[in-house]
Amino acid sequence: MKFRVIGLMSGTSLDGLDICLVEFKKQDRWTFEILNADTLPYSTDWENKLRNSIHLSVDDLLELHSEYGFYLGQQVKEFIEKYQLEDIDMISSHGHTVFHQPQRKFTLQVGDGRAIKLETNLPVIYDFRSQDVLMKGNGAPLVPIGDELLFSEYGACLNLGGFSNISLQDNGKRIAFDIAPVNIILNTLARQLDKGFDENGDLARKGKINERLLNQFNSLDFYQQSHPKSLGIEWCNQHVFPLLENIEPLEALATFTEHIAQQISNTINKNKIKDILITGGGAYNTFLIEKIKAKTKSEVIIPEKEIIDYKEALIFAFMGVLKINNEINILSSATGSTSDHSSGVIA
Repeated sequence: MKFRVIGLMSGTSLDGLDICLVEFKKQDRWTFEILNADTLPYSTDWENKLRNSIHLSVDDLLELHSEYGFYLGQQVKEFIEKYQLEDIDMISSHGHTVFHQPQRKFTLQVGDGRAIKLETNLPVIYDFRSQDVLMKGNGAPLVPIGDELLFSEYGACLNLGGFSNISLQDNGKRIAFDIAPVNIILNTLARQLDKGFDENGDLARKGKINERLLNQFNSLDFYQQSHPKSLGIEWCNQHVFPLLENIEPLEALATFTEHIAQQISNTINKNKIKDILITGGGAYNTFLIEKIKAKTKSEVIIPEKEIIDYKEALIFAFMGVLKINNEINILSSATGSTSDHSSGVIA
């Protein structure tokens, strides 16, 4: 069994659209090879549209859903032309998250898959999260199915994107949950210093930790909750950003970076994880990685750039393959839904 799939991922940190062509094969187990991959930075216009989408009226949000779908389709067409790609079986698109409120039974990823199909004339699988939320799940994290079937040699997989999420084996089951916000906060603070992000954590390294503020972050209710659990921008707007008002940006960066490292290390140590694979944009934050290494005895593995940058797009491509084959692509042990299931809408 062999599939060639284009995976699309847009993270909450808005550092661009990840797009990759992956070939999946199954004999005894699933294997993969990333054939081509790009990260396409958003124009200022698109970055603003997506960043402000949470504030749109209903009709403007529906317009964005269609418009962004056509945008994704156009990017795929250009990607296919650039690399002169052939024999593509499907496109698998995560979309871009605007709302994520599983406790109210909804999550919204804009980027209508039907528009992608109209642009590319290829089958599209999209909207992977909604079904899980309707099934009383968190709709997140979804990557554990890929961790289980493609990256099982590691004790745990940690993604450092807009939010940090971890997946690991626990008593024969794959569990997963969000740990803390990462780049959704750090990038916002870096922008206050006219930087797109805190490169290597150099800004945080210059700041002084505010112990009172650090204690306030660590005392937030979310960190006392048991898994499964997930975070969204709404939680940050309610609980994190208000605490950062009137805090000098370098101090805020230093303090929040320490907070992230503490929460991640607590999780690693509590679960006695032997080795951990770290991917996502935060894997390049050397200051944060140093802090995590200093606070845990676990072996920290930073893979090649291709896996750091495209593991999520790769796994959403894989989720599309599983959906097409009507195989389970969401684990209830990770999301808290009523059962394992095969999720995604096929256009």
